[in-house]
Amino acid sequence: MVCTGGPLLLRSWSQQIKQLARDFNIEVIWVTSGAISSAYEHLKPILNSSLNDKKALRLSEKQALSAIGQPMVMDIYNMALQAEGLRGAQILLTYDDLANLKRRNNLTNTLLTLLKWGVVPILNENDTVATDEIKFGDNDSLSARVAIHTKADRLVVLTDVAGLFTANPNENSKAELIPTLDKVTKKHLQKPELRRGSNRGTGGMYSKLLAAQMASNKGIETFLVKGDSPSVLINLAKGIRVGTRIKA
Repeated sequence: MVCTGGPLLLRSWSQQIKQLARDFNIEVIWVTSGAISSAYEHLKPILNSSLNDKKALRLSEKQALSAIGQPMVMDIYNMALQAEGLRGAQILLTYDDLANLKRRNNLTNTLLTLLKWGVVPILNENDTVATDEIKFGDNDSLSARVAIHTKADRLVVLTDVAGLFTANPNENSKAELIPTLDKVTKKHLQKPELRRGSNRGTGGMYSKLLAAQMASNKGIETFLVKGDSPSVLINLAKGIRVGTRIKA
């Protein structure tokens, strides 16, 4: 999930993470993004005009912004978690880390140890070195891969919309939320409007459906939900219908 909502939203998520552990015995592995955007918004007023157009940034500039933004994002998470008596741990990954058996096993062992200690793992694509992610990808795929490798029971993708709709709800007033999807098909992925990203995200709903497809094919139920909906994670834990559910 990106950090669009700022500290207050992260505080809400932290409260829910604490309640999930306390009331439902649910352990959370968190995948975030927002490093480049956080640094960009912070530095744009004081750097040269070359940063005026975010889409025109050179690769080296994006990597440098990522290096600046990663600790900024983690600071916000840690403040929110510590307010609830929790602690977070940052893990920066590339796809190579998951493709390499030894490194993947090391990652799994680290995650299990952190969860045993009651520490919330906060994962992010290492944009400083992962050029493929900056150019083509996103953290939705990363979250699905992590869910698969850790044998998670559920993948929850927090978005800025209520879920998957029959059409773009911003352009079509008759668009309806799809509460349940048996599986993600080629037909779902062919809709061009799904590829539109946001100011902070790059993959749009397309990348989220790809992640859901990847997870569901490995037996992991996936939910696409609006991240700033009140108590959205708790409602999911209670079995309340929220967003779009993609069956395992």
